[in-house]
Amino acid sequence: MSGAPAGGPHGGAGHAHGPDERRTDVPGQSGDAVQPGGPGGGENSGQAMPGTAGAPGSSREGLIDPRELGHTASPGTGMPSRGQQEPARSAGRRNPDGGRDPRGGRGRDGRRRRRRGDPNAVVPEAEFTSYYGRPVVKPSPWTFDIPTYLFLGGVAGSSALLGEGGARTGRPAVRRSGRIGALVALGSSAYFLIHDLGRPDRFYNMLRIVKPTSPMSVGTWILTAFGVPAGVAAVSEVARLLPPAVTSRVPGALLSLLHRSAGPAGLAAAAIGPLVSTYTAVLLTDTASPAWFGARRELPFMFAGSALSAGAGLALVTAPLAESGPARALAIAGAAVELGAELPMRASMGIASETLDAGLAGRWHRTSRALTIGGIALAALSRRSRALSAAAGVALLGGSLATRFSVFEAGQASARDPRYTVVPQRARSDARSADTRSADTAPAV
Repeated sequence: MSGAPAGGPHGGAGHAHGPDERRTDVPGQSGDAVQPGGPGGGENSGQAMPGTAGAPGSSREGLIDPRELGHTASPGTGMPSRGQQEPARSAGRRNPDGGRDPRGGRGRDGRRRRRRGDPNAVVPEAEFTSYYGRPVVKPSPWTFDIPTYLFLGGVAGSSALLGEGGARTGRPAVRRSGRIGALVALGSSAYFLIHDLGRPDRFYNMLRIVKPTSPMSVGTWILTAFGVPAGVAAVSEVARLLPPAVTSRVPGALLSLLHRSAGPAGLAAAAIGPLVSTYTAVLLTDTASPAWFGARRELPFMFAGSALSAGAGLALVTAPLAESGPARALAIAGAAVELGAELPMRASMGIASETLDAGLAGRWHRTSRALTIGGIALAALSRRSRALSAAAGVALLGGSLATRFSVFEAGQASARDPRYTVVPQRARSDARSADTRSADTAPAV
């Protein structure tokens, strides 16, 4: 059996070349790649593979040099061995000096891995979308009725306060406009609230229970407690304006009781008035809307200042110059509080503060700032001009209304965009994780 090939029937190292086989030398290989050329090899045996002749990296006989692919051929097959592929695969991950290649290695599919932060990274930036296009937080179903209700509630509370101030300082015009204005504003705000609820019995049903944890329930009782004394004080003022021909038809005892009750009723309304002006801010911030929730600490102060400037603006419109001095001072002070609360409120809102400058909320906000600042300037210049005083009051009333609409629209816009929900949540989660890690790594005392 000495004439048998040493490498077996498939050839390999030490294969004996028969008369019908020709040898193709591959430089640098320890073994010889053999192409059969005998009768069993087919009529195309011994020829170069189609499409490989003359290609870069091919041998002179048309065979691809395995070294150009970074592999070493297995003996007798011309294919790279599995165990010999590892040095070439890991070569892209390390520098020649043994350090790790800063460009990263290659994955199973042969594509180079890219580090995080690479501008040419395969993974795109995350887009804040939601499931089937739905927002993460459902916007409130409220319409324009609610911001109008918020504005009129603020006017009612501050007007009652100014009316009592006019009664205590001997300014009957301020007292009258404050008490009547409080009742008119309260009745109008109740109308818009019931219109939003859909049916009047829904407002009545909220009075059947007392739920301290619900701002809506508490607000309903605040409005009810405010409405009774405000109504008594306002009716007394209206009765004084009626001609004797009308008041003579009313029993004298009843009319006398009404006038005697006006003082305590006005005082009670003035005491509850600040709650009426500010509870609406709590009503908004006790929701999941990112802009409203983020402003939960500063929004009551903004609404208080806005309500005070609106109530004082009403007094500037209705009271003569001789009695409008305190109202002018309160108007300027309230507008200053409103403007001053905006900066810390924006800081608390974080990324959601962008909604105050964009879209419909941005237009309302710019209108509010322009009217409020203009109202302050006109109020400061209206000490001797009745027309300027009235113009200042109108501007302050308009600025307060625009403030309510801007805050309302900002909350709605922040609820529609999932970015204003996801980004603050991630920031809070990262902050909690950092606090937990710092607490775990802190040395024990």
